[in-house]
Amino acid sequence: MHAFPHGTTSTPTTAVVPPSLALPVIESAFPRQLHPYWPKLQEKTRLWLLEKRLMPADKVEEYADGLCYTDLMAGYYLGAPDDVLQAIADYSAWFFVWDDRHDRDIVHGRAGDWRRLRYRLHTALDAPRHHLRHPDPLVAGFADGVLRLYGFLPHTWGRRFARHFHAVIEAYDREFRNRVEGYIPGVEEYLALRRLTFAHWIWTDLLEPSAGCELPGAVRKHPAYNRPALLSQEFAAWYNDLCSLPKEIAGDEVHNLGISFVTHEGMTLEEAVDAVRCRVEECISEFLDAEQDALLFADRLADGTVYGKELSAAVRACVGNMRNWFSSVYWFHHESGRYRVDSWDDRSTPPYVNNEAAGEK
Repeated sequence: MHAFPHGTTSTPTTAVVPPSLALPVIESAFPRQLHPYWPKLQEKTRLWLLEKRLMPADKVEEYADGLCYTDLMAGYYLGAPDDVLQAIADYSAWFFVWDDRHDRDIVHGRAGDWRRLRYRLHTALDAPRHHLRHPDPLVAGFADGVLRLYGFLPHTWGRRFARHFHAVIEAYDREFRNRVEGYIPGVEEYLALRRLTFAHWIWTDLLEPSAGCELPGAVRKHPAYNRPALLSQEFAAWYNDLCSLPKEIAGDEVHNLGISFVTHEGMTLEEAVDAVRCRVEECISEFLDAEQDALLFADRLADGTVYGKELSAAVRACVGNMRNWFSSVYWFHHESGRYRVDSWDDRSTPPYVNNEAAGEK
């Protein structure tokens, strides 16, 4: 099965989904859409990666479009103003580059480099304007990205985003130590950590600037809104684990739900894959129920006032994009070169990464 007959990248492709990873309910009940700004988005994010020196020019030229980072965001934040979607897409591309640096710092034993980067990201998150010219492109790019994101909604939203991302940085540090020590977390410990390393609440926070409205805490924390938001992110994280298991086994990873099942639950690899898939499928069915509760909740917010009408519309937009996350994540994993391990010369080394420690030369 495929979503777009000619793909969404500049090179026409057909995404073929292996039977072991196919989810017919996604292909039938979650129609894939793409923000109309996508072609310009792809072009501008590619230029941003070059301008900020986040990827070498040759790797941007050869791999950036095929990695489909902009496709992922353009399939998620539908209805976002073009400048909001551009800022989100650039930030998302930065996140993938950061994830690759984290991985390479672990693989090459660069504990000191990682420690410095961790500290610099924390400080840049709180004072991005002061880090726009930082010598490490990853820090400068991050400062640029978050400064733009902070400009769309009030400071209260920015402070919440920063609080959530400080926790993500610390979770990446925990994963760094786990991998260096060869420590495989138990299932529950892994699930809690995964919610942070996958940045569940960051992507959920970004639904709000896309809808043009900061949601009050009483709305965001209400189970009718919070539950479908969590389920959409859990689906993404666990489906990612399912698809990236071969890549992570090849790279001697210890962070994958399937690996935790094998290590701590005594499962065979085949049983672990089935267990992860089962969780993924449960996420989908539970979301379909939670989505209806969320839409009823949105209806109740329309209390006859102008504010109530706007708030109801914003919640509906956010819930609609929670739904879009399912199809966008699903097809991304079958279109992006990030998961084509079998085509790499070295299954443990992605061809699109730079093995040098940028900013530490």
